[in-house]
Formats: sequence, structure tokens, C-alpha cells
Amino acid sequence: MMLDRDLQSVQEVRQCLAQATGAQKQLQAMSQSQIDQIVQGMAETARSEAGRLAALAVEETGYGRIADKTVKNLFAANDVYQSIKDKKTVGIIRRDEQKRVWEIAQPVGVIAGIVPSTNPTSTVIFKALISVKAGNAIVFSPHPQAAKCTKEAAALMQAAAERAGAPAGLISCITEPTLAASQELMRHSKTDVILATGGTAMVKAAYSSGKPAYGVGPGNVPVYIHASADIGRAIRQTIQSKTFDYGTICASEQALVIDKSIKRKVIAELKQQGAYFLDDHERKRVATIILKAGGLNPAIVGKSPQAIAELAGILVPEDAKLLIAEESEIGMAYPFSIEKLAPILALYTASDTAEASSICTRLLELGGLGHTIGLHCEDTQVIERFVLDKPASRIVVNSGTTFGGIGATTGIAPSLTLGCGSYGNNVTSDNIGPEHLFNIKRVAFGLREMELSSTPVAATPATSSAAPSAISRDEIAEIIKSVLLELQSTNR
Repeated sequence: MMLDRDLQSVQEVRQCLAQATGAQKQLQAMSQSQIDQIVQGMAETARSEAGRLAALAVEETGYGRIADKTVKNLFAANDVYQSIKDKKTVGIIRRDEQKRVWEIAQPVGVIAGIVPSTNPTSTVIFKALISVKAGNAIVFSPHPQAAKCTKEAAALMQAAAERAGAPAGLISCITEPTLAASQELMRHSKTDVILATGGTAMVKAAYSSGKPAYGVGPGNVPVYIHASADIGRAIRQTIQSKTFDYGTICASEQALVIDKSIKRKVIAELKQQGAYFLDDHERKRVATIILKAGGLNPAIVGKSPQAIAELAGILVPEDAKLLIAEESEIGMAYPFSIEKLAPILALYTASDTAEASSICTRLLELGGLGHTIGLHCEDTQVIERFVLDKPASRIVVNSGTTFGGIGATTGIAPSLTLGCGSYGNNVTSDNIGPEHLFNIKRVAFGLREMELSSTPVAATPATSSAAPSAISRDEIAEIIKSVLLELQSTNR
């Protein structure tokens, strides 16, 4: 039996969905230029409010850093916007005159946007932009730990959209986040597609809702540093990537796998650039706080190295940028080998590329299948051999995986929802964008007549198993006559 709070939250979801359905029908009637104007207004507001929203997120959740969350908000408002602003998403979006096929975009309708506590405001900006660009309404379900900042971000996006001509109710957010509300949002008949970013349990709930869903999996990202790598650059990019917002982006590095021949140089460079190597005692202390109740301990998520050290009961330098522990084993019994949304790295040593490849694959299989893997290497042949069999949807070469995976420093589509493909039980391996949020109808013109054979079909010869042919009336009469004559002859 649901409590009153649950009932209220479910009713709020239904009201939001009813308003969103009406607003989406109005939006669907608008032209490409009208929708583009709305999306531009939303991006401009997100840009101007990026810093304030970042501060609200850090204050409410305690995760990450204001400066880095501001960058994430700006990434959505700038990079994502620039990548989608010129895309055709209304009416006839493509014409293939040679094949005589037209493609027409049809919005999916109402989106359920599931928002994580680690990236609450940037996720709202991103999902609102791609949803509206594709002609849809969106209702957000915030994480309870980030309800206020998520609601504020959604309200800003709605207000900006309305100023640019959008209908009321196009973008909304649940103010009373409960499990009952999330389930109602994902399963309601007025919800058409789910965009789920969050923990494994939430993503599984989205996929089991009976609705089409774009979910993402965990990102236990391994990074191989090959002997040919530019070591100084590789370490600089790794530290910048892993420490960004204290490791709260799921594409951030989780383990370094280094060639034995360059181990001393790599360790020296890591220390030179601010990494702190845990000794055996410190390593054991930190290992005890990484996991809690069989999963990642939320107390370490998005925290500084100093805060993590304090929680573990050890002391680390004030200028330490991240904590590193050497590891040789992989599995849940070895906490440094799992995904850690914090500035903590495991370091593995490989005798050659084949062993490094095996270690990376095993790390992905432990908890990052289909997500992201990194490689620092200057040997093209090694790169080609290494990438072919890796069960990852994004293979980032010579760049930090946080920024490379989301498309900030690579040529893949800028996005804050990263599909893991069938490896991670996701429906797509793409970086999600507006093109995933509309159906495509195809108008196909006839090009030729269907050629049918004019040769008569040969009669099938009779076989013992063939059905008997029909008997004519005359044949039946002759049979009856024969039987009667035979009876008369017998009676005589």
C-alpha cells in the first residue's frame, strides 16, 4: 500500500504527463525555424545560468566541484547545441532522388528523463535540448539527492522555451521524487520513450518498463599506456580527465594498464604531475571504504583525495590530485578494480600488449562492458590490433577518456548519454542525440514493374500419395449401373 507522499507524487506525474502531451502536440505543429529558435533560447539561458546551476548542484549533492560542473553545463549549452542546431528534425529531412525515397521525421512524443545525482543540471540541459530539437516534450525524474537543482534547471529551460514561443508544460520536473513516481513516469501510457541516466538498478527498471528506453551502463574504463606513448602528454591528459569534477563522469579512467618497459617513467611522471601513490597500509585502508553493501560507497563519490583519505583514516598531501594503488587482481574482492566515481586509480603492469589487452578486457567484463576504453600509443599498427576485439563502444586514442568519450576532445557526437550497445544490454552504442528521439517515415516511389514469370507451370506428375482427382457424374452413373447389373446377376 502506497503512502500519502507516494500518492501525491504519482498524481503529480500524471499531471505533468497530461500537460506534456498537450504541449507536444502544439510543438509538433511548429516549423523547423520555430523549433530552432526555441532551442537557441534554451541554450542561451543555460549558458548564462551555468555557474549558478553548478553551485546549486554542489551545494545540494556534495559531489564534485563548482568550476567543473560549470564546464559540464557549458558543454551541454555550447558543444551539444552547436552539434545539433543545424540538423533537420521537422518534416522531410532527407530526399534520395536516385532511389526516390523521402524520409520524414516524426517525434516520438513525450520523453521520460531520468536524472542522476552526479550530473544533475548538465543532464537536464542536455536532455531538454535534444528532446525539444526532435519535437518532443520531456518530464524529468530527479534523483532525491539532487531534486532542487534538477527542478531549477528544468524550470529555467521551460521559461526560456516559453519566451521563444514554446507552449507551457513542454519541459517539467517532478518535485516530489519517489520510487512510485519514477515507476509511474516510466510505465504510464502517455510516456513514449525513456532517457535513463543513473545507477544500474534505475537503468534496468527503465528497460523492464515495457517502453522503448535509451539507458547507459557503468563505465569501468581501463586505459592502456603503450611503450610508444608520449608519456608526459598521456599522464597530463589522464590526470586532467580523471580529476575533472572529482571523477563523476562515467567515461573517466578507472585503471591504468602500463607496459613493464616504461613503468618507472610512468610512475615518475604521475608523481611529478600530482598523483599520490598509496603505500601498502594506506592501500588497505582506502580499499575498506570503496565498497559498501556490495556496491560503490556513495560517501566517496565526487569527493576530493583529501576527503577520501580522511574517511579512510589516513593523511595525504594537500596538493595530491588523485590517489593511485598498484593492483594485480581483478574482481569484486579487489575494490580498486571496480568503477570508482572518485579520484582513485588502479595501476596494472603488463609484460606486453597481449597481456595488457587481456587485463583491459577483464576490467570491462567486471563492470564496464560496452562503455569506453582508452589507449595512449603512437604506433598505428599496435592501435589497429588493439582496438578490433575490444567490447567497448568508444575507444579513445591519445586523449583523456572523460572528454574523449563525451565528444569534447574527439570527433564523435557531443553527448552526455553514452550508449553501451548489446555489450552492456543497451539498445544502441551511439552517443545519444536528437536523431534517436524521432521516428523516420519513408515515402518510397515506384521505380520499376515487378517481373513475373510468363512460362506455364508444368503439371505435377501423379504419385501414390497424391490426392485423387474429381469423379464426373457420368462416371458415377456407370459405377452405379455396373453394381446393379452385378447384383441382378447374383440374384439369379
